[in-house]
Amino acid sequence: MSAVLEVADLAVRFRTTRGTVNAVDGLSFAIGEGETVALVGESGSGKSTAALAMLRLIADPPGRIASGRILFEGRDILGLREEELREVRGGRIAMIFQDPMMALNPVYTIERQIGEVLALHAGMGREARAKEVVELLRLVGVPAPAERARQYPHNLSGGMRQRVMVAMALACKPKLLIADEPTTALDVTVQAQVLDLIQSLKDRFGMAVLLITHDLGVVAETAHRVIVMYAGRKVEEGTTAQIFKDPRHPYTKGLLEAAKWEEVEGAMLREIPGAVPSPFDMPKGCAFSPRCGAVQPRCRESAPPLAEVAPGRPVACFVAQEGRP
Repeated sequence: MSAVLEVADLAVRFRTTRGTVNAVDGLSFAIGEGETVALVGESGSGKSTAALAMLRLIADPPGRIASGRILFEGRDILGLREEELREVRGGRIAMIFQDPMMALNPVYTIERQIGEVLALHAGMGREARAKEVVELLRLVGVPAPAERARQYPHNLSGGMRQRVMVAMALACKPKLLIADEPTTALDVTVQAQVLDLIQSLKDRFGMAVLLITHDLGVVAETAHRVIVMYAGRKVEEGTTAQIFKDPRHPYTKGLLEAAKWEEVEGAMLREIPGAVPSPFDMPKGCAFSPRCGAVQPRCRESAPPLAEVAPGRPVACFVAQEGRP
């Protein structure tokens, strides 16, 4: 499987009045053609920042991509000129944001907003754009698409707005779709519909998908591989089956336990004690050590490097690495 996207040693920094924040630190991974890779972790782990960096959408100032390479179809996105980058964004790489009301312009009709993508990347005239918008809306399951195309975002339900975002993202049949928490604001029924829609369109167009989420149920149903992030770093990677059946990092184990219901005096949710550390007060050594039940003295002194504990299973944990075959 050839790689559509290769991220190597990506680091993103933000300058603040309190100092420099390492939002993403040394992230590396690849996505193959037609593959779905899930990027998981709690809020503040760096998932969305990494996705924005892949499209060079980090605002400078205060942020900057400090180091790394982002190869898309063999070209380094970090080295593209602005006109080349505009061709890639929305054309070859598309992104679905978690809040469609923030991503859609409230004063433009749906037809105009999707139409702008078609005009920019496909060079379509007005009449062709109007027809294509209706077809795209029909494709993503929007009822009465011709009528909806003339409406504004506030006229649509949350589920319909998210379908519009999917239609906009797929307008130019991208090679890579980045879906950043695409179902967070939706109810369970609509979540399933949107996920099924993304999966069916992925299969239809042969796209690769980078799915950013904290919902492990979504990951189990859709992803081929999983990358677990914590405090800006990748701490574990593996196939979905490997991560769910044989998690190695204590944080991954905690995430999976937190997704299960425990029958103790009624239904209670397990949780990982503590919280993701403040970027201004990172612990010495392993960032997860203050919350880890398997912590050892050396974990508090030095950060464990990523090392394979099995073929294709990099894990950043001294304890896990000790059990290496």
